[in-house]
Amino acid sequence: MSGDIMKKEEKMKKLDEVVKEGMNENIFPGAVLIVGNSKKILFKKAYGYRALKPRKERNSVGTIYDMASLTKVVATTPAVMKLIENAKIRLYDPVHLFVDGFNTSQKQEIRIFHLLTHTSGLPPYSQAWRYSKGKELLKNVNSVETINPVGKKFVYSCLNFITLMEIVEKVTGKSFDEFTKNEIFTPLKMNNTSFVPPEKWFGKIAPTSQRDGKILRGSPDDELAYYLGGVSGNAGLFSNAEDVYNYAKMLINEGVFEGKRMFSKSTINTFTREAFSDGVNRRSLGWDMKTLASSSGDLMSEKAYGHTGFTGTSLWIDPAYDVIIIFFTNRTHISRWDNLEKIIRFRPRLHNYIISHLEEFA
Repeated sequence: MSGDIMKKEEKMKKLDEVVKEGMNENIFPGAVLIVGNSKKILFKKAYGYRALKPRKERNSVGTIYDMASLTKVVATTPAVMKLIENAKIRLYDPVHLFVDGFNTSQKQEIRIFHLLTHTSGLPPYSQAWRYSKGKELLKNVNSVETINPVGKKFVYSCLNFITLMEIVEKVTGKSFDEFTKNEIFTPLKMNNTSFVPPEKWFGKIAPTSQRDGKILRGSPDDELAYYLGGVSGNAGLFSNAEDVYNYAKMLINEGVFEGKRMFSKSTINTFTREAFSDGVNRRSLGWDMKTLASSSGDLMSEKAYGHTGFTGTSLWIDPAYDVIIIFFTNRTHISRWDNLEKIIRFRPRLHNYIISHLEEFA
């Protein structure tokens, strides 16, 4: 082993300690971490276990995770980007042109822009999953009225992205999972990415919480996505860290992946720059942006954008520092709520360490 490799491994021990601290505190059973840039993956490692029950299973870098709300930016947002580039929709289009239930006095001014920036006025979630499923659940979601004036206040809402999924299906005439597979995942060689993953994948899927007496493995942890049949715009996507790196690499290269243009530079710039700010929250189209309280940590640039998922997933991209950080866990396999505040505090500290030691990854 060369001296340079030994030095790099020594420097990475501190990073390992940071991740292992999270496991020791029972925040998550294991994790996969990728640090990369616009050219290549610089660091890739699996930690701990992907499953603790009914038996322990060692983790691997190929583990497939329930993306939860990363679905919003890995599937739904690029699907909307495709429709805009193909001259099918515009950001200012009223939602009621496409989705029943939005032509009410409260909701008729909601635009696609408002859904993407969580300024629609819709509430964060719906409990309609408790008494309906499938198309009936979707109808109930569409009937939810606003709790705030349109465009005035940021309220993070899963309902916004379920509605965006409906718009994609209405405009394209294709199912959401089919459209995203053909237009996003296949061109980006995301071969381990899918809604409703096939049973043959289950052995490498990280399980999450329990529902109806069974440990979820290949079914969404999110209730709305689960009772919609596994395909939704807010959650339900399954993927691994290497696949998501391909997606992030395309974004940080302004729409180009392996020499092929997936999106125009103007589209990438429009969707990843600040679109809304209230002095506390900053949002681009679909994405969270660096703020004092965001999961980005304190040291990323103002251009950084990212997102997290309830199950324990995270993706941050900083074009100013040319860095991509993917950190996937299945924290809900331990608890859905008891460790939530802990992972909210953990992620920024992990990102702070990585950003402040970027030269060590080269």
